[in-house]
Amino acid sequence: MAQSLSKVYIHIIFHIASSSVPIKKEVDGALYNYMGGILKELDCVPIKINGMPDHIHLLFVLSRMQSIANVVEQLKINSTRWLKEKNSCYQKFAWQHGYGAFSVSASICENVKQYIEQQESHHVKHSYQEELREFFRRYKIEYNEKYVWND
Repeated sequence: MAQSLSKVYIHIIFHIASSSVPIKKEVDGALYNYMGGILKELDCVPIKINGMPDHIHLLFVLSRMQSIANVVEQLKINSTRWLKEKNSCYQKFAWQHGYGAFSVSASICENVKQYIEQQESHHVKHSYQEELREFFRRYKIEYNEKYVWND
């Protein structure tokens, strides 16, 4: 091909550090908007960002010029700085080091978007650990419990 084309949907999940203050409802919408802006700066296309006080889900189209690792690094660094500047209660805020990244078929992108939109109702019944274990099972990802939940 004379041109490089791609459309890769990615669903990323990451959690706050165990020593971190939870993300408050008063700032979560602004935080999600800010993170959407980071994705746009990286030439990615945000589709849906939502989460809970202790973790976040991002669905986006990955730029063909970016790696998943770089996108996550930029999201974490910049959102941490933004939160710390926003409110003094976030001075010790940090994300865990790791993340989960999952490819999403274009045919189920809308389902994943709805899943992310419904995080609050989903977590009435399921913990973050149960949620992540289910992703690992569906995507056939081998993992060690000892290292998944620690900072």
